Amino acid sequence: MGRPPSDKTFANMLRIAISEAHAEGGTKLRAVADALVTKAITGDVPAIKEIADRLDGKVPQAVVGDDNEDPISLRHELDADRFVKSLQSLVARADAEESK
Repeated sequence: MGRPPSDKTFANMLRIAISEAHAEGGTKLRAVADALVTKAITGDVPAIKEIADRLDGKVPQAVVGDDNEDPISLRHELDADRFVKSLQSLVARADAEESK
């Protein structure tokens, strides 16, 4: 589930830099955002993708197999008795609603 937090990780250093940027009125953080937008405007595809991911959310990735594994499949076994009871309950509710 990921690495344990460490004072030496790049992510933690970024968090510190962002905190300091906020403490300084957010000007450094704003400069970073402006630089990203400028790159996107010039057609930099990774910058465009980053902005789109931040605004619209990342596109879900399909869960598929690879050269060594078959595609993932979901198999659900249905308990026939539970299914029949559920179906009977639904029919009874529908009949009760209809007779109102």
